[in-house]
Amino acid sequence: MGALKRRRTLLEHEWARVVPQLRSAGRGTPGGPPVRAEVTESWARSLPTVDPGRESAPPAAGGGSAGWRRSPLYRPVTDLAGELLSIAEDAGFVAAVTDEAGTILWTCGGRVMRRRAERVNFAPGGRWDEGAMGTNALSLALRNGHPSTVFSAEHLVAALHGWVCYCAPIHGPDGRVLGVLDLSTTWDRSHPLALPTVRTLASAIEARLRDDAAQDALPTPGVELRCLGPARVTRAGSSLRLPPRQLEILTLLALEPGGFAPERLRASLYGDRPVTASTFKAEVSHLRHALDGAVSTRTYALTTPVVCDAVEVLAALGRGDTETAVDRYRGPLLPLSEAPGVVAWREHLEVVVREAVLASTHPEHALRYGEHAPYDTQVHTHALGLLGPGDVRRGIAVSRLASADR
Repeated sequence: MGALKRRRTLLEHEWARVVPQLRSAGRGTPGGPPVRAEVTESWARSLPTVDPGRESAPPAAGGGSAGWRRSPLYRPVTDLAGELLSIAEDAGFVAAVTDEAGTILWTCGGRVMRRRAERVNFAPGGRWDEGAMGTNALSLALRNGHPSTVFSAEHLVAALHGWVCYCAPIHGPDGRVLGVLDLSTTWDRSHPLALPTVRTLASAIEARLRDDAAQDALPTPGVELRCLGPARVTRAGSSLRLPPRQLEILTLLALEPGGFAPERLRASLYGDRPVTASTFKAEVSHLRHALDGAVSTRTYALTTPVVCDAVEVLAALGRGDTETAVDRYRGPLLPLSEAPGVVAWREHLEVVVREAVLASTHPEHALRYGEHAPYDTQVHTHALGLLGPGDVRRGIAVSRLASADR
Protein backbone atom coordinates (compact mmCIF):
# COMPACT_ATOMS: atom_id res chain seq x y z
CA MET A 1 0.00 0.00 0.00
CA GLY A 2 2.90 2.35 0.71
CA ALA A 3 4.21 2.04 -2.85
CA LEU A 4 0.75 2.62 -4.33
CA LYS A 5 0.28 5.70 -2.18
CA ARG A 6 3.64 7.13 -3.24
CA ARG A 7 2.78 6.55 -6.92
CA ARG A 8 -0.59 8.27 -6.48
CA THR A 9 1.09 11.22 -4.76
CA LEU A 10 3.61 11.46 -7.64
CA LEU A 11 0.79 11.36 -10.19
CA GLU A 12 -1.12 14.13 -8.41
CA HIS A 13 2.04 16.25 -8.09
CA GLU A 14 3.01 15.92 -11.76
CA TRP A 15 -0.54 16.51 -12.99
CA ALA A 16 -0.79 19.64 -10.85
CA ARG A 17 2.47 20.80 -12.45
CA VAL A 18 1.50 20.14 -16.04
CA VAL A 19 -2.08 21.47 -16.13
CA PRO A 20 -0.97 25.14 -15.99
CA GLN A 21 1.52 24.39 -18.79
CA LEU A 22 -1.19 22.82 -20.88
CA ARG A 23 -3.43 25.80 -20.32
CA SER A 24 -0.68 28.24 -21.26
CA ALA A 25 -0.33 26.29 -24.52
CA GLY A 26 -4.05 26.66 -25.19
CA ARG A 27 -5.21 23.31 -23.79
CA GLY A 28 -7.90 23.29 -21.12
CA THR A 29 -8.62 27.02 -21.17
CA PRO A 30 -12.23 28.23 -20.87
CA GLY A 31 -13.70 28.12 -24.35
CA GLY A 32 -10.53 26.44 -25.69
CA PRO A 33 -9.86 22.78 -26.43
CA PRO A 34 -9.99 20.60 -23.29
CA VAL A 35 -7.15 18.36 -22.20
CA ARG A 36 -7.88 15.22 -24.20
CA ALA A 37 -8.82 11.99 -22.48
CA GLU A 38 -6.18 9.95 -24.34
CA VAL A 39 -3.50 12.34 -23.03
CA THR A 40 -4.64 12.17 -19.40
CA GLU A 41 -5.01 8.39 -19.60
CA SER A 42 -1.53 8.08 -21.06
CA TRP A 43 -0.10 10.26 -18.28
CA ALA A 44 -1.74 8.03 -15.70
CA ARG A 45 -0.23 4.92 -17.28
CA SER A 46 3.20 6.49 -17.73
CA LEU A 47 3.95 8.29 -14.47
CA PRO A 48 4.54 5.17 -12.36
CA THR A 49 7.45 4.12 -14.59
CA VAL A 50 8.70 7.16 -16.54
CA ASP A 51 10.61 10.06 -14.97
CA PRO A 52 9.20 13.34 -16.42
CA GLY A 53 12.61 14.87 -15.84
CA ARG A 54 14.54 12.51 -18.05
CA GLU A 55 16.58 14.25 -20.74
CA SER A 56 16.36 11.84 -23.66
CA ALA A 57 14.90 8.57 -24.90
CA PRO A 58 16.67 5.42 -23.76
CA PRO A 59 18.48 3.33 -26.37
CA ALA A 60 16.94 0.06 -27.47
CA ALA A 61 18.79 -3.15 -26.67
CA GLY A 62 21.34 -3.76 -29.40
CA GLY A 63 20.93 -0.26 -30.82
CA GLY A 64 17.54 -0.90 -32.45
CA SER A 65 18.44 0.50 -35.85
CA ALA A 66 20.51 -2.56 -36.83
CA GLY A 67 17.40 -4.26 -38.19
CA TRP A 68 16.36 -1.39 -40.49
CA ARG A 69 17.43 -3.11 -43.71
CA ARG A 70 15.55 -6.24 -42.66
CA SER A 71 12.39 -4.33 -41.75
CA PRO A 72 9.34 -4.77 -44.02
CA LEU A 73 9.18 -0.95 -44.04
CA TYR A 74 12.68 -0.54 -45.51
CA ARG A 75 11.84 -0.77 -49.21
CA PRO A 76 8.60 1.29 -49.22
CA VAL A 77 10.10 4.01 -47.04
CA THR A 78 13.28 4.27 -49.13
CA ASP A 79 11.07 4.54 -52.22
CA LEU A 80 9.55 7.66 -50.63
CA ALA A 81 12.75 8.92 -48.98
CA GLY A 82 13.24 11.76 -51.45
CA GLU A 83 9.70 13.04 -50.95
CA LEU A 84 9.94 12.70 -47.16
CA LEU A 85 13.24 14.59 -47.08
CA SER A 86 11.84 17.36 -49.29
CA ILE A 87 8.79 17.82 -47.05
CA ALA A 88 10.86 17.73 -43.86
CA GLU A 89 13.45 20.21 -45.11
CA ASP A 90 10.92 22.63 -46.62
CA ALA A 91 8.69 22.70 -43.52
CA GLY A 92 11.42 22.50 -40.86
CA PHE A 93 10.42 19.03 -39.65
CA VAL A 94 12.18 15.81 -38.76
CA ALA A 95 10.62 12.68 -40.24
CA ALA A 96 10.99 9.33 -38.49
CA VAL A 97 9.85 5.73 -38.88
CA THR A 98 9.63 3.29 -35.97
CA ASP A 99 9.15 -0.44 -35.69
CA GLU A 100 6.08 -2.01 -34.10
CA ALA A 101 7.63 -1.59 -30.62
CA GLY A 102 8.26 2.16 -30.95
CA THR A 103 12.02 2.05 -31.60
CA ILE A 104 13.12 4.55 -34.25
CA LEU A 105 14.60 2.84 -37.32
CA TRP A 106 15.17 5.78 -39.68
CA THR A 107 15.05 9.58 -39.70
CA CYS A 108 15.57 12.39 -42.18
CA GLY A 109 15.37 16.18 -42.19
CA GLY A 110 17.46 19.30 -42.31
CA ARG A 111 20.72 19.25 -40.40
CA VAL A 112 19.66 21.81 -37.77
CA MET A 113 16.41 20.02 -36.89
CA ARG A 114 18.08 16.61 -36.87
CA ARG A 115 20.73 17.86 -34.46
CA ARG A 116 18.03 19.25 -32.15
CA ALA A 117 16.17 15.96 -32.33
CA GLU A 118 19.32 13.98 -31.55
CA ARG A 119 19.64 15.82 -28.22
CA VAL A 120 16.59 13.90 -26.98
CA ASN A 121 17.66 10.74 -28.89
CA PHE A 122 14.94 11.20 -31.48
CA ALA A 123 17.23 9.19 -33.73
CA PRO A 124 17.69 5.60 -34.91
CA GLY A 125 17.89 3.29 -31.92
CA GLY A 126 15.89 5.55 -29.56
CA ARG A 127 12.91 3.99 -27.72
CA TRP A 128 9.70 6.05 -27.93
CA ASP A 129 7.13 3.59 -26.64
CA GLU A 130 4.96 4.70 -23.73
CA GLY A 131 6.92 2.62 -21.25
CA ALA A 132 10.14 4.38 -22.22
CA MET A 133 9.14 8.01 -22.93
CA GLY A 134 5.61 8.32 -21.61
CA THR A 135 3.01 10.34 -23.47
CA ASN A 136 4.07 11.21 -27.02
CA ALA A 137 2.48 10.97 -30.46
CA LEU A 138 4.46 7.88 -31.49
CA SER A 139 3.38 5.90 -28.44
CA LEU A 140 -0.26 7.02 -28.79
CA ALA A 141 -0.39 6.07 -32.48
CA LEU A 142 1.04 2.64 -31.68
CA ARG A 143 -1.28 2.05 -28.76
CA ASN A 144 -4.50 3.40 -30.29
CA GLY A 145 -3.90 2.46 -33.91
CA HIS A 146 -4.94 5.84 -35.35
CA PRO A 147 -3.19 9.13 -36.26
CA SER A 148 -2.18 11.19 -33.23
CA THR A 149 -0.83 14.62 -32.36
CA VAL A 150 0.87 15.61 -29.11
CA PHE A 151 1.58 19.29 -28.56
CA SER A 152 4.12 20.92 -26.26
CA ALA A 153 3.34 20.26 -22.57
CA GLU A 154 1.02 17.38 -23.44
CA HIS A 155 4.25 15.36 -23.54
CA LEU A 156 4.96 13.73 -20.22
CA VAL A 157 8.70 14.35 -20.42
CA ALA A 158 9.51 18.04 -19.89
CA ALA A 159 12.42 17.93 -22.36
CA LEU A 160 9.81 17.51 -25.13
CA HIS A 161 7.67 20.52 -24.25
CA GLY A 162 9.29 22.52 -27.03
CA TRP A 163 8.03 20.04 -29.65
CA VAL A 164 4.89 19.09 -31.52
CA CYS A 165 4.63 15.66 -33.13
CA TYR A 166 2.27 14.25 -35.76
CA CYS A 167 2.09 10.47 -36.24
CA ALA A 168 0.20 7.87 -38.23
CA PRO A 169 0.44 4.11 -37.81
CA ILE A 170 1.60 2.02 -40.78
CA HIS A 171 -0.39 -1.16 -41.36
CA GLY A 172 0.82 -4.20 -43.25
CA PRO A 173 -1.33 -5.97 -45.87
CA ASP A 174 -2.67 -8.22 -43.09
CA GLY A 175 -3.80 -5.22 -40.99
CA ARG A 176 -1.01 -5.57 -38.43
CA VAL A 177 0.65 -2.34 -37.27
CA LEU A 178 4.29 -2.47 -38.42
CA GLY A 179 5.35 0.90 -37.01
CA VAL A 180 4.54 4.59 -37.23
CA LEU A 181 5.52 7.50 -39.44
CA ASP A 182 6.22 10.72 -37.55
CA LEU A 183 6.70 14.37 -38.48
CA SER A 184 8.04 16.46 -35.59
CA THR A 185 9.05 20.08 -35.18
CA THR A 186 9.17 22.84 -32.58
CA TRP A 187 5.77 23.85 -31.22
CA ASP A 188 5.91 27.31 -32.84
CA ARG A 189 6.04 25.65 -36.30
CA SER A 190 2.86 23.60 -35.78
CA HIS A 191 0.68 23.49 -38.88
CA PRO A 192 -2.91 22.25 -39.44
CA LEU A 193 -1.87 20.38 -42.60
CA ALA A 194 0.85 18.36 -40.87
CA LEU A 195 -1.46 15.59 -39.62
CA PRO A 196 -3.24 15.11 -42.99
CA THR A 197 0.20 15.06 -44.63
CA VAL A 198 1.59 12.35 -42.37
CA ARG A 199 -1.63 10.35 -42.82
CA THR A 200 -1.29 10.56 -46.61
CA LEU A 201 2.36 9.55 -46.51
CA ALA A 202 1.58 6.56 -44.27
CA SER A 203 -1.10 5.49 -46.76
CA ALA A 204 1.46 5.72 -49.57
CA ILE A 205 3.81 3.43 -47.62
CA GLU A 206 0.95 1.00 -47.01
CA ALA A 207 0.17 0.95 -50.76
CA ARG A 208 3.78 0.03 -51.49
CA LEU A 209 3.62 -2.73 -48.88
CA ARG A 210 0.60 -4.17 -50.67
CA ASP A 211 2.40 -3.94 -54.00
CA ASP A 212 5.44 -5.72 -52.53
CA ALA A 213 3.23 -8.47 -51.15
CA ALA A 214 1.60 -8.93 -54.54
CA GLN A 215 5.00 -8.96 -56.24
CA ASP A 216 6.32 -11.57 -53.79
CA ALA A 217 3.42 -13.82 -54.76
CA LEU A 218 4.57 -13.85 -58.40
CA PRO A 219 6.95 -16.53 -59.72
CA THR A 220 10.61 -15.72 -59.03
CA PRO A 221 12.75 -14.53 -61.95
CA GLY A 222 14.66 -17.19 -63.83
CA VAL A 223 18.14 -15.74 -63.27
CA GLU A 224 19.68 -13.63 -60.51
CA LEU A 225 22.95 -11.89 -61.36
CA ARG A 226 25.25 -10.25 -58.83
CA CYS A 227 28.01 -8.51 -60.75
CA LEU A 228 29.00 -5.72 -58.32
CA GLY A 229 31.96 -6.89 -56.26
CA PRO A 230 32.24 -10.70 -56.05
CA ALA A 231 30.19 -12.12 -58.93
CA ARG A 232 27.48 -14.73 -58.43
CA VAL A 233 24.81 -16.18 -60.71
CA THR A 234 21.86 -18.29 -59.60
CA ARG A 235 19.17 -19.89 -61.70
CA ALA A 236 15.94 -21.20 -60.15
CA GLY A 237 17.64 -20.92 -56.75
CA SER A 238 20.71 -22.99 -57.71
CA SER A 239 24.22 -21.64 -58.29
CA LEU A 240 25.21 -21.34 -61.95
CA ARG A 241 28.95 -21.35 -62.65
CA LEU A 242 29.84 -19.35 -65.74
CA PRO A 243 33.31 -18.73 -67.24
CA PRO A 244 34.46 -15.08 -67.15
CA ARG A 245 33.59 -14.37 -70.79
CA GLN A 246 30.04 -15.70 -70.47
CA LEU A 247 29.63 -13.73 -67.25
CA GLU A 248 30.65 -10.59 -69.15
CA ILE A 249 28.09 -11.33 -71.88
CA LEU A 250 25.33 -11.92 -69.33
CA THR A 251 26.17 -8.68 -67.52
CA LEU A 252 26.13 -6.61 -70.72
CA LEU A 253 22.82 -8.15 -71.83
CA ALA A 254 21.29 -7.42 -68.39
CA LEU A 255 22.44 -3.79 -68.49
CA GLU A 256 21.14 -3.28 -72.03
CA PRO A 257 17.83 -5.16 -72.28
CA GLY A 258 17.26 -3.82 -75.79
CA GLY A 259 20.01 -6.17 -76.93
CA PHE A 260 23.11 -6.00 -79.14
CA ALA A 261 23.78 -6.41 -82.80
CA PRO A 262 26.41 -9.21 -83.07
CA GLU A 263 29.23 -6.89 -84.12
CA ARG A 264 28.54 -4.40 -81.30
CA LEU A 265 28.52 -7.14 -78.67
CA ARG A 266 31.74 -8.57 -80.13
CA ALA A 267 33.39 -5.12 -79.93
CA SER A 268 32.11 -4.66 -76.36
CA LEU A 269 33.79 -7.92 -75.36
CA TYR A 270 37.05 -7.88 -77.31
CA GLY A 271 37.62 -4.35 -78.59
CA ASP A 272 40.32 -4.42 -81.28
CA ARG A 273 41.68 -7.83 -80.32
CA PRO A 274 41.84 -10.27 -83.26
CA VAL A 275 39.23 -12.78 -82.13
CA THR A 276 37.53 -14.95 -84.75
CA ALA A 277 33.79 -14.83 -85.32
CA SER A 278 33.52 -18.54 -84.50
CA THR A 279 35.15 -18.04 -81.08
CA PHE A 280 32.78 -15.19 -80.29
CA LYS A 281 29.69 -17.12 -81.46
CA ALA A 282 30.78 -20.13 -79.42
CA GLU A 283 30.83 -18.05 -76.21
CA VAL A 284 27.30 -16.77 -76.90
CA SER A 285 26.15 -20.29 -77.75
CA HIS A 286 27.55 -21.68 -74.48
CA LEU A 287 25.74 -18.99 -72.50
CA ARG A 288 22.52 -19.68 -74.41
CA HIS A 289 22.84 -23.37 -73.52
CA ALA A 290 23.50 -22.57 -69.82
CA LEU A 291 20.31 -20.45 -69.78
CA ASP A 292 18.21 -23.07 -71.59
CA GLY A 293 18.01 -21.01 -74.77
CA ALA A 294 17.19 -17.67 -73.10
CA VAL A 295 19.38 -15.60 -75.48
CA SER A 296 17.83 -14.54 -78.78
CA THR A 297 19.78 -15.16 -81.99
CA ARG A 298 19.77 -12.33 -84.53
CA THR A 299 19.88 -9.53 -81.99
CA TYR A 300 21.53 -10.84 -78.85
CA ALA A 301 19.15 -10.17 -75.95
CA LEU A 302 17.87 -12.00 -72.88
CA THR A 303 14.47 -13.64 -73.19
CA THR A 304 14.05 -14.60 -69.52
CA PRO A 305 13.61 -12.29 -66.50
CA VAL A 306 16.94 -11.41 -64.88
CA VAL A 307 17.43 -9.60 -61.58
CA CYS A 308 20.74 -7.75 -61.67
CA ASP A 309 22.22 -5.70 -58.82
CA ALA A 310 23.82 -3.19 -61.22
CA VAL A 311 20.44 -2.59 -62.86
CA GLU A 312 18.85 -2.15 -59.41
CA VAL A 313 21.46 0.49 -58.51
CA LEU A 314 20.75 2.47 -61.66
CA ALA A 315 16.99 2.21 -61.15
CA ALA A 316 17.30 3.43 -57.55
CA LEU A 317 19.38 6.43 -58.62
CA GLY A 318 16.84 7.19 -61.33
CA ARG A 319 14.14 7.68 -58.70
CA GLY A 320 16.43 9.57 -56.30
CA ASP A 321 16.80 6.68 -53.85
CA THR A 322 20.44 6.94 -52.73
CA GLU A 323 19.80 4.63 -49.76
CA THR A 324 18.92 1.65 -51.94
CA ALA A 325 21.63 2.45 -54.50
CA VAL A 326 24.37 2.47 -51.85
CA ASP A 327 22.94 -0.66 -50.26
CA ARG A 328 23.04 -2.55 -53.59
CA TYR A 329 26.47 -1.21 -54.61
CA ARG A 330 28.89 -3.78 -53.18
CA GLY A 331 31.90 -2.88 -55.28
CA PRO A 332 33.03 -2.25 -58.88
CA LEU A 333 31.31 -4.00 -61.77
CA LEU A 334 33.18 -7.28 -62.57
CA PRO A 335 36.42 -5.76 -61.23
CA LEU A 336 38.74 -8.20 -63.03
CA SER A 337 37.14 -7.75 -66.46
CA GLU A 338 38.96 -5.82 -69.18
CA ALA A 339 36.15 -6.05 -71.74
CA PRO A 340 35.63 -2.51 -73.13
CA GLY A 341 31.86 -2.61 -72.66
CA VAL A 342 32.17 -3.76 -69.06
CA VAL A 343 34.86 -1.16 -68.30
CA ALA A 344 32.62 1.61 -69.65
CA TRP A 345 29.67 0.49 -67.51
CA ARG A 346 31.97 0.07 -64.48
CA GLU A 347 33.21 3.66 -64.77
CA HIS A 348 29.66 4.97 -65.28
CA LEU A 349 28.35 3.20 -62.17
CA GLU A 350 31.26 4.41 -60.04
CA VAL A 351 30.68 8.02 -61.10
CA VAL A 352 26.90 8.13 -60.63
CA VAL A 353 26.93 6.36 -57.25
CA ARG A 354 29.79 8.49 -55.96
CA GLU A 355 28.10 11.72 -57.03
CA ALA A 356 24.87 10.65 -55.29
CA VAL A 357 26.81 9.91 -52.11
CA LEU A 358 28.57 13.30 -52.17
CA ALA A 359 25.22 15.03 -52.70
CA SER A 360 23.59 13.17 -49.78
CA THR A 361 23.21 14.71 -46.33
CA HIS A 362 23.11 11.29 -44.64
CA PRO A 363 26.53 10.23 -43.26
CA GLU A 364 25.64 6.54 -43.45
CA HIS A 365 25.64 6.77 -47.26
CA ALA A 366 29.24 8.01 -47.34
CA LEU A 367 30.27 5.50 -44.67
CA ARG A 368 28.82 2.55 -46.58
CA TYR A 369 30.22 3.69 -49.93
CA GLY A 370 33.58 4.31 -48.24
CA GLU A 371 33.85 0.58 -47.51
CA HIS A 372 34.35 0.03 -51.25
CA ALA A 373 36.45 3.17 -51.88
CA PRO A 374 39.28 3.07 -49.30
CA TYR A 375 41.40 5.69 -51.11
CA ASP A 376 38.64 8.22 -51.82
CA THR A 377 39.58 11.03 -49.45
CA GLN A 378 36.72 13.25 -50.64
CA VAL A 379 34.12 10.66 -49.64
CA HIS A 380 35.71 10.11 -46.21
CA THR A 381 35.96 13.88 -45.66
CA HIS A 382 32.30 14.23 -46.63
CA ALA A 383 31.30 11.53 -44.12
CA LEU A 384 33.30 13.24 -41.38
CA GLY A 385 31.66 16.59 -42.10
CA LEU A 386 28.18 15.09 -41.68
CA LEU A 387 28.88 13.31 -38.39
CA GLY A 388 28.21 15.22 -35.18
CA PRO A 389 30.98 15.76 -32.58
CA GLY A 390 29.62 13.02 -30.33
CA ASP A 391 28.94 10.45 -33.04
CA VAL A 392 30.96 7.30 -32.39
CA ARG A 393 31.17 6.67 -36.15
CA ARG A 394 33.56 9.60 -36.56
CA GLY A 395 36.38 7.22 -35.70
CA ILE A 396 35.62 5.15 -38.80
CA ALA A 397 35.81 8.17 -41.09
CA VAL A 398 38.96 9.51 -39.40
CA SER A 399 40.69 6.14 -39.69
CA ARG A 400 39.79 5.77 -43.37
CA LEU A 401 40.90 9.29 -44.12
CA ALA A 402 44.25 8.71 -42.41
CA SER A 403 44.78 5.46 -44.35
CA ALA A 404 43.88 7.11 -47.66
CA ASP A 405 46.36 9.94 -47.05
CA ARG A 406 49.31 7.62 -46.46
